[in-house]
Amino acid sequence: MSTAVVAHEDGRGVLTLTLSRPEVRNAMSLEMVLALRTALAEAEAGGRVRVVVLRGAGGHFCAGADLADMAAARARLDQDPKAIEKVSAAFGELCAAFAATGLATVVLLEGSVMGGGLGLACVADVVLAATSAVFRLPETSLGLVPAQIAPFLVERLGPSQARRLAVCGGKLDAHAALAVGLVHELHATGALDHALEAVLHDILRCAPGAVAASKALVAQARWQPATALVAQAAEVFSRAALGPEGVEGTTAFLERRPAAWAPR
Repeated sequence: MSTAVVAHEDGRGVLTLTLSRPEVRNAMSLEMVLALRTALAEAEAGGRVRVVVLRGAGGHFCAGADLADMAAARARLDQDPKAIEKVSAAFGELCAAFAATGLATVVLLEGSVMGGGLGLACVADVVLAATSAVFRLPETSLGLVPAQIAPFLVERLGPSQARRLAVCGGKLDAHAALAVGLVHELHATGALDHALEAVLHDILRCAPGAVAASKALVAQARWQPATALVAQAAEVFSRAALGPEGVEGTTAFLERRPAAWAPR
């Protein structure tokens, strides 16, 4: 694991990935992007992790892309005309991987949440923010385009809010981010870890296979009318009900005990 990302896995199946470049407010370097991709892939393959938590070190989540990487890519254009495209695509692939994972994902936000950091917030299942968080989409004010973030911004906020933020070089405080749906819960900075534990408790009470199947069905529902998914949804439900998680979950409910996967 890169020093730009600190990984900690606890005994409950919770993997915490901490962006750890506090001297630059955790600006998203290519090294950090690749480390996060690797950590997620290993978590998905390992079979132990049920929840991935993303957070930042030093009182900030992420101040957006590391412009030093863009400068380095620009310097390589003579040798590789697609150097900047490759750097951009690497971050887009990271966002897509987190959006598509069957693992539950939670993001904790405080301080600066800019550019790419805002993009990572958009692909998380649950977003908890401190009242100190400040959200920025500054790309257009720099003559740039929030290219990889835009699809996920539209998915989370809808095209109207996404356009407004892009056109205005958007800035939101934490309360405004909650109001538009970018954030699910808002807490005082000192209460953020307590709020995280409450969310983790709820997630860990849910069966991991059922969580993954539910996320996949919700993702499909974005693009298809409900009537087109009736047969597939019935098949997914039947498979879950007849599978080991469905049998264990319903039996545990009838026996008034926690299911095998739930915290004790």
